[in-house]
This record gives sequence, structure tokens and C-alpha cells, in this order.
Amino acid sequence: MNMFRPRPAAASIDPEWEVAPEEVRRRLDAEEPMVLLDCRTDGERAVAAIEPSLHVPMDALGERLDELRPDPATPIVVYCHHGVRSLRVAAALRRAGLDPVHSMAGGIDRWSTAVDPGTPRY
Repeated sequence: MNMFRPRPAAASIDPEWEVAPEEVRRRLDAEEPMVLLDCRTDGERAVAAIEPSLHVPMDALGERLDELRPDPATPIVVYCHHGVRSLRVAAALRRAGLDPVHSMAGGIDRWSTAVDPGTPRY
């Protein structure tokens, strides 16, 4: 089994580490406290983004940890293109003592297909 093959958009998620894009949309619509963290590159964000979100590229994370949470109880949801980098970032943030932190399953690509078809795919 190839563990690096992306899961199909309809695949189940690991609730310990991931949250579905539909749940992120529900939280945004309900204006629940949440930091939606975009860990993609500047170029990727220029193509498509979910707003409101905080953009901290993965390679700048260490220098910008203090920006991530206005309140320690505020959950963080990290997203990237397909959900691989965001899982790595979620793990790094947990190791840094931040919790709760989850990755948005399937990334912005799954967001585009499951939540907002107007979000460009790349």
C-alpha cells in the first residue's frame, strides 16, 4: 500500500487529526472562534484562498508562532493544497504546545469540490 497516495475527496477522516471542510464552513458561518491557518506558499495563496484565514507559510512557522492564537482556547485549523503539509504543520504546532490543532482534510482542493466550487483548483 502506498501511504503517500492522496486519499479520494470522499475518504473518511481521522477525527484526532483532521476536520472536514464542511465542518470548517459550518464553523465559519456560525462565527465560532477559530484560527484558519493557510500554510501554503505565497504563490499558491495568490491562486486561491479561504477567507478569513491567516497566511503563515510552512517555512515561516517557527518565527511566527506568536501570531497564531489570540486566545489559548481558540482552535486552530490548518490547510494546504491537499492536506499533507497541513498535517505536518498541525503535528509541529502540537509539539510546540498548541492545542487543539487540526488539519483540514483534503486541503483547499477538497474545499473547492465539497464546499465552494467557486474556489479555483490548481
